[in-house]
Amino acid sequence: MEKNSYIEPVFLISAVAEILDIHPQTLRQYEREGLIKPSRTNGKIRLYSQKDINHIKYVLTLTRELGVNLAGVDIILQLNQKIEELENDLLNFRNKTQNRKNLSVVPDKKALVIQKTSFEMIVLDKKTK
Repeated sequence: MEKNSYIEPVFLISAVAEILDIHPQTLRQYEREGLIKPSRTNGKIRLYSQKDINHIKYVLTLTRELGVNLAGVDIILQLNQKIEELENDLLNFRNKTQNRKNLSVVPDKKALVIQKTSFEMIVLDKKTK
């Protein structure tokens, strides 16, 4: 499946309800609770992408199979989003530190300040010990 088709909102609420074997009102309730955010046409018609459908399947798994109430689902979704953000931050940090490791220390200098932040990273020349 092409990535654009995965996120392209093309499914009407009735089609999604039929695909997932749920009542359209359930989808409206999930939207009111902030658990899903379907796209809207200019005429205010809800449209769902395959990504939205997969997200709804996850919500249904939490509620039906694990017995989580909607407030709990909201907390889980928020925590999942925070974890994803932290993982991205960690990946960015690792990439930056790897790039810094590839810098060479100038031999004439005692130390080289690599990055000025509230936590300055300093590489000391081995001769200065």
